[in-house]
Amino acid sequence: MRMRHALAAVAAAVSIAGVTAGPAQAAEYTSVLKVKGVQYDAPGTDSNRCSGGNTKNEYLTIKNYSRTAKVNLKGYAVKDAAGNKYTFTANHTLEPGDYVKLRGGKGTNSDAGNVVYRQNCNFIWNNDKDTIYLLKPGGAKADVHSYTKRANDPDGNGYINYHG
Repeated sequence: MRMRHALAAVAAAVSIAGVTAGPAQAAEYTSVLKVKGVQYDAPGTDSNRCSGGNTKNEYLTIKNYSRTAKVNLKGYAVKDAAGNKYTFTANHTLEPGDYVKLRGGKGTNSDAGNVVYRQNCNFIWNNDKDTIYLLKPGGAKADVHSYTKRANDPDGNGYINYHG
């Protein structure tokens, strides 16, 4: 008799837990570097011409959220769901609270201007949906975000803010 009541109590608890459990949360990675935001849809008509195109207006902002640690981006990589990838090959140190904009197109990288160019005139982020992977030098995930234009960009300006 006790066994039947105990089993009924366990079944009730499991049933209640199943009903009250919230949605699964996105994984939180242990990295001080995070994707602050993405301009996934460059303003204007998309043109990936190296001369006169607008790929430089598509960018990803990566921020160092540490209060004390400097982070060198050399070896970090950014990729999309299709596997298009950019790896930071040069030293670019982010001070605590500092950020860098990784832009498409060709240009001159600048520590002072907080900008790195992919030196590639093709767009990397899809205008409708994609997944952004920020990878540590060994390949471990530092931050990951999936988006859809409809769900994550209510004002339709092509920019999504993640970690503020």
